[in-house]
Amino acid sequence: MKSYRKELWFHTTHRREYINITDQVRSVLLESGISEGLILVNAMHITASVFINDDESGLHEDFETWLEGLAPEKPYSQYRHNGFEDNADAHLKRQIMGREVVVAITEGKLDLGPWEQIFYAEYDGKRRKRVLIKIIGE
Repeated sequence: MKSYRKELWFHTTHRREYINITDQVRSVLLESGISEGLILVNAMHITASVFINDDESGLHEDFETWLEGLAPEKPYSQYRHNGFEDNADAHLKRQIMGREVVVAITEGKLDLGPWEQIFYAEYDGKRRKRVLIKIIGE
């Protein structure tokens, strides 16, 4: 069994963004030379997520509306966490959307459903953050 590790780095221009990283993950898989196994893709920051869903702009707007309803950014004073920082809502959004995804690798390809795409979601952006990709298999 082989393993391969790589980091992707992002610097978002907005506080919250959804970035389709499927093609980048595919490129890392190709670099790895692994054709059968599993690939883990996870956010390495506690105010960001990696998830799988459809790449449709209306759905992304729905995520934003839904998450803001559950954990609104403002007023900052509503959260006990907010003292030196103003990102309690980002921590909560990450808990809802998840930290990572694991995808099967079959015949050198990501074994995704017809509309499935891999996303990096940023909830406290405007700074440099990373995603870890770890691949194990043969």
